[in-house]
Amino acid sequence: DSNDDTEDVSLFDADDEVSRRSKKSKIRHPVASFFHLFFRVSAIVVYLLCELLTSSFIACMVTIILLLSCDFWAVKNVTGRLMVGLRWWNQVDDDGRSHWVFEARKVSAQGNKGSSEAESRIFWLGLITCPMIWVIFAFSALFSFKVKWLAVVVMGVVLQGANLYGYIRCKVGSRKNLTSMATSYLGKQFLRQ
Repeated sequence: DSNDDTEDVSLFDADDEVSRRSKKSKIRHPVASFFHLFFRVSAIVVYLLCELLTSSFIACMVTIILLLSCDFWAVKNVTGRLMVGLRWWNQVDDDGRSHWVFEARKVSAQGNKGSSEAESRIFWLGLITCPMIWVIFAFSALFSFKVKWLAVVVMGVVLQGANLYGYIRCKVGSRKNLTSMATSYLGKQFLRQ
């Protein structure tokens, strides 16, 4: 029989299946990861392609500002909590004084964090890169004398910069901790030299 010379081989190697599972499990919140980048990238793409697709500045401006607003809300209220365990908000006292609150999720006793390393990278890459792109757009609009686009670009810088500032404050801690960390680091560098 010619079938005796053949051997049964599975179509998918078991190691490949395990590696695929581990890759999928690295991102625990795929919907949050998608929307963390979707609104940001969509606003940038609409800004770049808007003059090519339509001549209506108002439609482009409203679309971009809506995308930026959705991004601000999604990052501040959803993706920051799910992807990296950070959140910030403004609280007004009974006296009418405004206080900013910055929180970070505590690491459990077993050392198990609520977010994965891949999600953390996606979060911080999107959070840092997109405001830098809007700053480049701001200089481009300023130097090319596109004053009407400057207002849209400033909105991008402000909304995404506010989220970046808030999450950096959450990650690093209060301003006192930031200055003491900088002083400590510089002191150690001075002593090493």
